[in-house]
Amino acid sequence: MSENASDEKKTSWGPGTATGIGSMPGGDAREAAKTVTGSLEALPYLPELPARGPGADMIGRTAGLLAELYAHVEPSGWRISDRPGRDTRRARSWLREDLDALEEFTQGYTGALKISAVGPWTLAAALELRNGEAAISDPGACRDLAASLAEGLRHHLAEVRRRVPGARPVLQLDEPSLTAVLTGSVRTASGYRTHRAVDRGVVEGALREVTAVAAGAEVVVHSCAPAVPFALLRRAGATGISFDLALLTEREEETIGEAVEGGTTLFVGAVPAVDGPLSDPAGSVMGVRTLWRRLGLSPGTLAESVVVTPACGLAGASPAYARAALAHCVRAARSLADNPE
Repeated sequence: MSENASDEKKTSWGPGTATGIGSMPGGDAREAAKTVTGSLEALPYLPELPARGPGADMIGRTAGLLAELYAHVEPSGWRISDRPGRDTRRARSWLREDLDALEEFTQGYTGALKISAVGPWTLAAALELRNGEAAISDPGACRDLAASLAEGLRHHLAEVRRRVPGARPVLQLDEPSLTAVLTGSVRTASGYRTHRAVDRGVVEGALREVTAVAAGAEVVVHSCAPAVPFALLRRAGATGISFDLALLTEREEETIGEAVEGGTTLFVGAVPAVDGPLSDPAGSVMGVRTLWRRLGLSPGTLAESVVVTPACGLAGASPAYARAALAHCVRAARSLADNPE
């Protein structure tokens, strides 16, 4: 890494850090908050518990954050509403419960604290308009969603700062549908066609509008899909990019090298997100070390440029495995700091 890139690397956590993606198994907010804050001392996060049902899922949770836009559940999914109803109230109630639990287990905490929400394009691909088509089909609806999300996140970040005064919030935007939006792969309601690809400049502009609400804090964009658009995300204001290491191809390697040289933090999904045997921690991040060597990057920059995470959210895992996976991520991250070679 160049000297300038090293100078630009200023994060709210230290080298050799691990964190989770967002979701956890089960429906007990206190247990999830206890696990996350107890396992992840440098970068804990606000857990999501989708097993509780509609409103606790990632789309419903973010729909509950929107400012002056509302949504309700239809058999086909979440649909935009004229006014807040039972589903909006439920989503907001789940979030309050999660924040109460997080506040309880972060008394006196000072440091980075990650919160997540669905990004504007995955939201537009998932939320239905009144006619049943995805909002992605209507450019005006996409603009309204991005503006509403930005305002809602501004209030959410302020609430987190109020509840955990010592926290330095890190905003994660979940964009698993972003690649599909860019390539025109989002299916219509009928399933027989796909929506037209959205112009990359429009995609970048909406993301920039939403990332701007972080006001100087770190912004991580997460995608567990193939072909993550690293360069576009960096231009849109992402200071960190979260991805599944197993889905990486040689096509992305050059842009990853440029991202690291430019000071971007890589949130590397290196630990399986579902139950299964775990290798030794150093072995879990061997692929990261190999990538560093192929890119010609200095091993000394590994621990400060990489945060180790599970490959995706842990909602599909057992509670015991979720705890083990987070602890494994911590040990794997420490191995990068202790032995970057």
